[in-house]
Amino acid sequence: MSRAFIFPGQGSQAVGMGSALAQDHAAARAVFAEVDEALGQHLSRLMFEGPAEELTLTANAQPALMASSLAVLRVLEAERGLDLSRDVAYVAGHSLGEYSALAAAGSLSLSDAARLLRLRGAAMQKAVPVGSGAMAALLGLDVEAATEVAAEARRGEAGQSEVCDVANDNGAGQVVVSGHRAAVERAVALAQGRGAKRAVMLNVSAPFHCSLMAPAAEAMREALAAVDLRPATVPVMANVLAAPIGEPAAIRAALVEQVTGTVRWRECVAAMAASGVDTFHEIGTGKVLSGLVKRIAAGTSATPVGTSAEVAAFTL
Repeated sequence: MSRAFIFPGQGSQAVGMGSALAQDHAAARAVFAEVDEALGQHLSRLMFEGPAEELTLTANAQPALMASSLAVLRVLEAERGLDLSRDVAYVAGHSLGEYSALAAAGSLSLSDAARLLRLRGAAMQKAVPVGSGAMAALLGLDVEAATEVAAEARRGEAGQSEVCDVANDNGAGQVVVSGHRAAVERAVALAQGRGAKRAVMLNVSAPFHCSLMAPAAEAMREALAAVDLRPATVPVMANVLAAPIGEPAAIRAALVEQVTGTVRWRECVAAMAASGVDTFHEIGTGKVLSGLVKRIAAGTSATPVGTSAEVAAFTL
């Protein structure tokens, strides 16, 4: 068996996340306490009790999902005998989940990961005025067709050029585009005429992973330059490269590029499977990535590990 640990991104958050794990495991409580201290905020209380609208705010959801993932990982290490460098071939995370993967692999400290994600969430929210950007899921189109739709959607009726970029290639015919609201709305209309099964606007607070996020990328460049990054103990499959990285300089560059670049999740999963990974574990809250893996890499298994019962069932 060759296994990879994968870490969820924004959208998987839910009120109550991590609560039972914290009640049952001291190692989880220690993670939540460290994140709370790093942020100067009772983020764990928000995670456990809500309200949902506050937890969903990008600046809260991003560090919360990382904390949930690392809590699970620390319990696996403390109680299930996990040694990441020995037992796992790759780690990878979807968007913010890449920070969880890097913290898991020892490249980022837990506290630094929490502070970086707080800053990242705030910078992404600030980069574009509320309401002027949007994202949409084009379902049933491959990335090549979606790229053509996005390119055509950039051209407005008056000839002006607006932003519409491929934000996520999630696999299984699920591609997300991001940019100016009018351009994204044009992409939805175009996709429906190009064979998409569905094309729907997403309920998001900002147009992530497109060139409109350039101010946020610069903010992350400055923040990452001031953070101590160590070589990863396990290869990290980078979102924007769909290739493994591990050295601090490469990690910094990938994290900056990731703010505006495409999350190449389909290619990341396919590359891990091609290298021999046959077992994927989604570490943290939710099971979105597990479902995508099963559709991307036939013949592999993908299971969520986030609840106390799932942790207890985990075997090496």
